[in-house]
Formats: sequence, structure tokens, C-alpha cells
Amino acid sequence: MGNRISSTQEIAARAKSDAIDRELDQEFKSLQKECKILWLVDRASRLLKQMKIIHQNGFSTEELMIYRPMMYRNTLDSAQAIVLAMRKIDLDYVHPLNRENADRILGWRIDSPHFVLTCEMAQAIYDLWQDPIIPAVLEYSSQYYLMDNATYFFTEVRRIGSENYLPTDDDVLRVRSTGITETWFNMDQLSLRMIDVSGLRSERKKWIHFFEGVTSIVFCAALSDYDQVWLGAKEQNRMEESLVLFESIINSRWFLRTSVILLLTKVDVLKDKLPKSPLETYFPEYTGGADINKAAKYILCQSLPPFSAHVKTDNTSPNLTEATDTSNIRLVFAAIKETILRNAFKDNGIL
Repeated sequence: MGNRISSTQEIAARAKSDAIDRELDQEFKSLQKECKILWLVDRASRLLKQMKIIHQNGFSTEELMIYRPMMYRNTLDSAQAIVLAMRKIDLDYVHPLNRENADRILGWRIDSPHFVLTCEMAQAIYDLWQDPIIPAVLEYSSQYYLMDNATYFFTEVRRIGSENYLPTDDDVLRVRSTGITETWFNMDQLSLRMIDVSGLRSERKKWIHFFEGVTSIVFCAALSDYDQVWLGAKEQNRMEESLVLFESIINSRWFLRTSVILLLTKVDVLKDKLPKSPLETYFPEYTGGADINKAAKYILCQSLPPFSAHVKTDNTSPNLTEATDTSNIRLVFAAIKETILRNAFKDNGIL
């Protein structure tokens, strides 16, 4: 009789296990069509564009043309930032002609979607960039906002301003996108809808609730941003702004079932910066000097504050990396799969 009871219990347990497996499989299959990943990072666009180039045969001519106005805007914005920085720092051009070029650059406005960066404009920007004083201006880069890819725009400006200019894949990777962009991507059993809202991060209160229930949020913060500022009236420190934004995301009531994938990047740039631009200048409580491991650990601890009552360590996955973007994507996908399975287990009372 005891054997029959044991056998009955084993059958019941096996049946329950099989039912759970079927439930999990069904959950996983349903999420294949609904899996949404919210990219709320300053450099999300580059990662997603790389995915498209590598895995989806890149951009068509029509798609490349969409980026042309953005290239014009990024190039002119960068040139105007340099001119304004010159005036703020009170440096003068070596070549007198560039004083006139600077006035002209500040006078140009992109008020229309039909704006074209002409050959004449491009030459003025290029001549200004070639002025021997520019390297000295860049030494003060922590005192003003300049796009990460400004040097690229200046170097390529005459091509960008040429007649019949068509952006290249390299151009698209470097241009800063605006608004919301979507990319569909398949990997293994997952069909993922990547939603990049990094171009709207300053207006997040207006739209963040629309993304309630997304599977994962990818948040990327460059470790090297600790001495940089955002463009704005108060010129807020970029690292501090990122930390505030990150805390607001992980504490948001809209993302209780959402995993947050934190990518702390540019470890190599941080290592080069620390001796020249001490971290304690911007974060006085830091005492680790130029030690890269202590600096990275400090920033990571700032990113996951212990006083945050709503942070759940099983929902937050920090990754410290200087790896290639492809490796970062693999980290993202692994975390997404883990999130889907964890939520499915919770729904079935296993966790």
C-alpha cells in the first residue's frame, strides 16, 4: 500500500511538473510576440544601429536620407558649441579670419526641415576647426557641453556639406537621434521590439507611463562622464544626472516586473581620465585617487544606492564593461531571457 501511495504521489508530482513546464513554455511563446525592451540610454541609438547593420543588412538609401538633416544639425550644433566655448573660456583664434567664421556660424539657424549645410558653411566650419587654438579649447571640455562625436563631424564636414551628400553607415552610427525609434530584432527564440527613447530622456514624465510592463529596460551610463556637463541653463553634471535618472527608473511604479540592465561603459576612457581630472573634484566624498578599480566600484555603488527601498537586486543587473558593443548586446539578451523566465516562475508560484 505504501508503494502505491508513493507511486501516486510521484505521478501527481510529475503531472504538476509537466503542467508547469507547459505553462512556462506557453508563457515564453506568448512573450515572443510581446517582448518589449526600452532603451533609455545616451548611447542606445548606436547599439541598435549596429545591430541593424550587422544583422539586418544595414540601411537602405531611403533610410540613409532620413539621417541627412540630423547630420546637418549635429554638425552645426557642434560648431556652435565650440564657438560659445571659446567665448566662455576667453580664448582668441590664431587666424583672424576665424573670428568672422565664428560670427557666421553662430548666425546660422536650422529652422526648417529643408535646411541644407552648404559647401560654404562646411568650409567655414572646417577652417575654424583647423585653427591652432582648438586643441587648447578641447582641454577645457569639462566646462562646456560638446557631443561625443563632434570631432568626427568636424573632420568630415566638407563631405557632409558636399552637393548630393548621402550619409554613410558610419555617419548614421554617430549621429544623435531624436524622438522615439523602434528596431525589431530576432535572437534565438526571442522576437524583440527595441524602443529607443534616449532622445526624449529630458521629457520622460510625459511618456514613461506608456511603457508600463516592458520586459526590460537597458540603461547605459559612461563612467567617463563624471567631469562632463549636459547642455542646459544649469549645465548639470552628466554623471549626476544619469544617477538621478537611474534611481527614478528603478523606483518607478510602472516597472515593478521589469528588469533593469545597467551598462557602465568606457572603463578604458575612465582610466585615462583619472590622473588628469580627479574624480574627487566632482564627488568630494570619493577617496580612491586614480585607482581604476576603486573609481569604478564607487560609481557602481552610487548607481545602486542602499537607501533605495524599492530596489530589488534580482531585478537589477549591473555590468561593468569596456567590451565591444556586440558583447554588450549579448549581456542584454541574457538578462532579458532571465527576466522572462523569472516572471513566469513567479506567476506560477515557484518564486
